[in-house]
Amino acid sequence: MPGLPAVLDVVERVIRGRSARVRDGDDGGRLGMPESWAWPGAGLGERATLVQFSSAFCAPCRATRRVLAEVAALVPGVAHVEIDAEAHLDLVRRLEIVKTPTVLVLDAAGRIVRRATGQPRKADVIAALGEAV
Repeated sequence: MPGLPAVLDVVERVIRGRSARVRDGDDGGRLGMPESWAWPGAGLGERATLVQFSSAFCAPCRATRRVLAEVAALVPGVAHVEIDAEAHLDLVRRLEIVKTPTVLVLDAAGRIVRRATGQPRKADVIAALGEAV
């Protein structure tokens, strides 16, 4: 599973390279990873990455964490990363995240291919991954 600093760095790169407005199928930025990382396992999923923005007292966030973890375990090459929205307010504002949970689906190249808010159903996450892989 990718390390949180690696995913945050990737999201920061996208924000710098384009407007903060993210839409379904928006491939305005590539979430490229640096050549190397200081710790093993950091980076995007081999096929896709599910980036979840959560907050501490969000009940749907806990359920979303379970669903995304199940899907990541079920689909080879898919990683799930959870970002604490309260700890990364600048990023939340720049990505215009207005509620938690918010999930970004990234393809293998790091492009945001889907964005969803609220608690997703497992079938919907798998369908969204179909666009990413």
